[in-house]
Amino acid sequence: MSNAAQPPSVLFVCVHNAGRSQMAAAFLTHLAGDRVQVRSAGSAPAGTVNPAVVEALKERGIDISAETPKILTTEAVQASDVVITMGCGDTCPVFSGKRYLDWQLDDPAGQGVDAVRPIRDAIEQRVRGLLAELGI
Repeated sequence: MSNAAQPPSVLFVCVHNAGRSQMAAAFLTHLAGDRVQVRSAGSAPAGTVNPAVVEALKERGIDISAETPKILTTEAVQASDVVITMGCGDTCPVFSGKRYLDWQLDDPAGQGVDAVRPIRDAIEQRVRGLLAELGI
């Protein structure tokens, strides 16, 4: 099986799937295009994506205004090669054979765009590092 046929799959998980995991998924999609399968989900999804997060990404030319928070499913974890958690603690199901990373990042919930920008920039740096690790 060559890896070229099946791009690596990355799942970003946070509690509400309204901030950190949405930003990470948006950056990975923006930077890697179809060379990576990208999913994001939350253990307790919010009703909408954080407006300050939408605004902070818009400043980088990335529009996620149409995204909606999604519930974390066992299937999503099983279908992913790399699972990156962002402060969801024990709520993330763990399967052997998966690569797990935990990114410690401030939660942008309830924060204005000024507070979201440094979180956005930290996520972008980590996503770029991940792409390098994946050889993309």
